[in-house]
Amino acid sequence: MRGTGETRGPAGATAASPKRKRRRLAVVLAVCVLLAGCGLVAGGYYFDSVPTPSDLKLPESTTVYYADGRTPMAKLGAQNRTIVPYDQMNDSAKQAIVAAEDRTFWTNRGIDFKGVLRAAWANVSGGQRQGASTLTQQYARIAADLRGVTYSRKLREAVIAWKLDDAYSKEEILGFYLNTVPFGRGAYGIEAAAQTYFGKTVRRDAPPERQLTQAEAMVLCAMVKQPEADPADPEGTPGYDPRRNALARQNSIDRWNYIRDGMVKLGYLTPQQAADLAYPDTVRPIDKDAGRSDLDRPTGLVVNHVLAELRGTEPFRGKPDEVIRDGGYRIVTTIDKRVQDAAEAAADIRRDTAPRAVRGQPRNWQAALVAVEPGTGRVLGYYGGDKGSGADYAGWYSDEDGQARGFGQHPPGSSFKVYDLAAAVRDGISVKERFDAPDTKEFPASGRTKGSAAGPIRNAERAPCQPDCALWEATVASLNVTYFELTERLGTDKVIEMARQAGVESMWETVRGNPRPQRVDLRSDPADEVAKRFSTEVGIGQYGITVQDHANGMATFAAGGKRADAHFVRSVSKDDEEVWTEQLRTTDLGLDREALDQLDWTLRRVRAAKLDNGWDSAGKTGTWQAGQSTTQNVHTWMVGWTGALASAVWLGTTDGKPLRTSGGSYEVYGSTGAAPIWRQFMTKATEAMKLDPGKYRFGEPKFPGDTPEPTASAPPPSTAAPTPSASPSPSPTPSSPSPSPEPTGRPTSRPTLTPSLPPPPTVAPTRTRGPR
Repeated sequence: MRGTGETRGPAGATAASPKRKRRRLAVVLAVCVLLAGCGLVAGGYYFDSVPTPSDLKLPESTTVYYADGRTPMAKLGAQNRTIVPYDQMNDSAKQAIVAAEDRTFWTNRGIDFKGVLRAAWANVSGGQRQGASTLTQQYARIAADLRGVTYSRKLREAVIAWKLDDAYSKEEILGFYLNTVPFGRGAYGIEAAAQTYFGKTVRRDAPPERQLTQAEAMVLCAMVKQPEADPADPEGTPGYDPRRNALARQNSIDRWNYIRDGMVKLGYLTPQQAADLAYPDTVRPIDKDAGRSDLDRPTGLVVNHVLAELRGTEPFRGKPDEVIRDGGYRIVTTIDKRVQDAAEAAADIRRDTAPRAVRGQPRNWQAALVAVEPGTGRVLGYYGGDKGSGADYAGWYSDEDGQARGFGQHPPGSSFKVYDLAAAVRDGISVKERFDAPDTKEFPASGRTKGSAAGPIRNAERAPCQPDCALWEATVASLNVTYFELTERLGTDKVIEMARQAGVESMWETVRGNPRPQRVDLRSDPADEVAKRFSTEVGIGQYGITVQDHANGMATFAAGGKRADAHFVRSVSKDDEEVWTEQLRTTDLGLDREALDQLDWTLRRVRAAKLDNGWDSAGKTGTWQAGQSTTQNVHTWMVGWTGALASAVWLGTTDGKPLRTSGGSYEVYGSTGAAPIWRQFMTKATEAMKLDPGKYRFGEPKFPGDTPEPTASAPPPSTAAPTPSASPSPSPTPSSPSPSPEPTGRPTSRPTLTPSLPPPPTVAPTRTRGPR
């Protein structure tokens, strides 16, 4: 297994056979002397139970990357360690560590014979204990987790080193050492040290300006002598980290000079090169948070979803999270850094980069945004909150114990009408078909009559076409009466089935006597059975869904009715070997080209969906009112797509109270709250992705079989916006307060079979009244 290393000393690494025998004899004699002092039983134990590197499982940091596979998102694991194979390291650290710790490394047999003999003699004579070691012995000590300078440790160290030197090449042993030794600041191994102290890498395939230099490697290798300050005297014995204090800096310089001299003696530097070499003053300051893993950033929530997703894959199913975190994996996510940046800039409403309409608002305002790639289901951008340890307002995930985490469900209001419309055009209902659309209307079959507690259905907006409106006009004006009638006509099961097939996997029902909405897995039972748990109000967005699911639904329509599962992981690899990769599959909703064109044609007429950057875009706003109020809202939405990107935005409050601007106004709707965030995001994200909008144009419907009606009668997007109405929105049946509206018309009482999501600690539940 021996090989030739590019950093070998002039003498080479292979000894002549007679010399090797003499050295082996010296080791045997030294060991025998030590055994005489330690006891044959102990000696036999050490010989029989020596751990070798092939048995060693070193914990190694797992790195989570953005979709480009190069930009790190977070590091996971108990130790900051990144293993780089020996042949992929540049020479800087290989040479410096030999000059610093073991200048005879390439010629010795892995053991300091003089040191072993001194220790043996001290053992039998009662002299001072000895502690000098070769690099091989040092690695043996670290690998075996041995502590303290004791005779038994010295014996075991020598035996392990002897076995190592017989079984592995010098290059392999040096690679083991450089990937294992601690460098301080929580960095284990040379790659973690290079990143921690200099922001560089030892990988030889990196650009030259990013590679660790000789002078920098010498600073790092100086620290191996004492990686951390002595806790009993941190000021007086600070070690060799030059940023710790003045004494540590001087220690580092002195040790650096010692290493430089060794580099010359070993032939790694010429005297002139050594004279020209300058001590680098570019060591990064000590960062008290260096051990953190960037999980307190918005992308920390992405990591939570990544871990939850991987727990369900074959390589990691049934295994604890430590297997992932400490396994040294490269996890490449689906998150596009460009899209993520645009998402955070728009949806983090505390930033100056957020749209003017939502900046500087009360602290209880909160936004969430999810973007999905049509046709693949890749989540390209995800903003559910400020940090991974906080509440997730965009979705939910299962933790390691199988408990549901997150607070991503919100009543979608009229944004849910996209699924009603899709179900209608799939059933052959033209968007030009006309519907009765008065301001209020009774629906006895659903229990919405003047004599009922909820009363008749009311429109929250008015439109010029009333009281007789085409379906597309009712969509643009978001008329509840029309959509309630459409839901009755289709059946709640067809609407729910369309939402489920498009990507809405969970919906939260309200159960009498339970103050919290309960999650229902829409995939658990046939649609007609699931529909029994919800009332006709599902068609106007009364029941909570997640921002993530809603975004995936929009991506399905953007992909021509081809649904893919939303996911966060593209691949997992280790040591350049693939461990797992995403499984891209699509299912067809059964929407023909005409139905898709009518869907696009209608929703591109929603004023809030219009982008000003040349892209064809479609979308829908949504608003859900608070309590019994007809003027205060608690949830606002904007969802939509282009041919290349789909997204959903929610804007609400963290405590369930109505949205109230810093100026005291309650005039906050989907069109004025969530929509500005959506438009800014979609504009910036599509620009950053550098795609040609001409390749993603929408088709034009033919409206076959409809009563002739000039296409020109359709108002342009800028004139089709609804006008506010003083008429109240639909009201739910009164009962116990809940953060989500209660079902009406057809109450349900079956308990959920899946875990419910806990609300944020500050939730003050309110009853909602109706959609806009």
